[in-house]
Amino acid sequence: MIKKILGIAIFLSLALTACENNSFVQTNIDLATRQIGMELDGMKAKGKWLNPVTLKADGSVHYCGYSDWRSGFFPGSLWYLYEMNGDTAFLTAAKALTAKIEKGKTLTWHHDVGFIIECSYGNALRLTGEQYYAGVIVEAAKSLSTRFREIPGVIQSWNVNGNSWQAQRGWECPVIIDNMMNLELLFHATRLSNDSTYYKIAVSHADRTLQEHFRPDGSCYHVIDYSIENGTVRHRQTAQGYADESAWARGQAWAIYGYTVCYRETKDRKYLEQAVKTFRFMKNHKNMPEDLVPYWDMDAHKIPNEPRDASSAAIIASALYELSTSPVESPGAYKEYADRIMKSLASPAYLAPVGTNGNFLLMHSVGSIPHNSEIDVPLNYADYYFLEALQRKRNIEE
Repeated sequence: MIKKILGIAIFLSLALTACENNSFVQTNIDLATRQIGMELDGMKAKGKWLNPVTLKADGSVHYCGYSDWRSGFFPGSLWYLYEMNGDTAFLTAAKALTAKIEKGKTLTWHHDVGFIIECSYGNALRLTGEQYYAGVIVEAAKSLSTRFREIPGVIQSWNVNGNSWQAQRGWECPVIIDNMMNLELLFHATRLSNDSTYYKIAVSHADRTLQEHFRPDGSCYHVIDYSIENGTVRHRQTAQGYADESAWARGQAWAIYGYTVCYRETKDRKYLEQAVKTFRFMKNHKNMPEDLVPYWDMDAHKIPNEPRDASSAAIIASALYELSTSPVESPGAYKEYADRIMKSLASPAYLAPVGTNGNFLLMHSVGSIPHNSEIDVPLNYADYYFLEALQRKRNIEE
């Protein structure tokens, strides 16, 4: 009788938790549908499709073209919303804005083709099955592959031509941790084309990054500069963090997410172990706030009076939901931590009321403080990873 009562109690507890989770997910889907729906209504009134990125200093929305590294995030958000709400208005907009950035498949002068194409065309192919999208993905992977440097074995992130700020830093072949996020495009292209070239490039880059970018505590540098001639490391520095030896929060987030993807695609446990190690570094950092939304840099000198970065939190949450389905110790703990992040991001402290915030979802993200750019503003990639995390949470719980 006691066992029966305990069984009923556990069942009721689990049922209550499931109802609470479903309510959380649906509430945020509904809010995102209304907020981003208002942005689409504004485009309809203007008679043109626009690609919102952030807010300018005067409060107006900054829109981007196809070559901006962030151009794939808003179309990707529309694909996720269509997946979650089934509203064909979002499907129409997703298709239109995805088509608008197709020229991104030909970009060879920067490394962010993966962000541009995988977030938009990758989701389009996943949700529609239309093979035209597959062709764009493979062509984009070809473009990205032109940036592979054989001797160091990495994909070069930035060009250092002329009088650019990258050239002024004295770099030769700079590689940023963000570049780990572009490898998903290469893995995807191998599956679509059966051409292992892309896979080999991705693995080479992941392995050299694993070797050079990380400190013993699991944290990562932002920029590693390689010699083109002999492949040695010339500099270990930062571009967007507080200092060369500090832990730029979004860089740590890219590392967690990027190596989670690498494990998924290769099943090589060293990638999974690095994702876990970098996450534990962030989780246990003395400056991690109670609400789990990191400061823009975990070692910035004015903590706790430093800006938070909601984009870092959203990226980490999305990665943790995937990690919770991987062969890690105590997988439920990863989901629980992600749930806590999402609860914070969905609170009034970060989630904007409908009709405000330029129709972006999340407030309080940071682009680059050293460049005095996009400080404490909404960013379209924060919204994208928040929606991706929401969808992954829903999939796990269903």
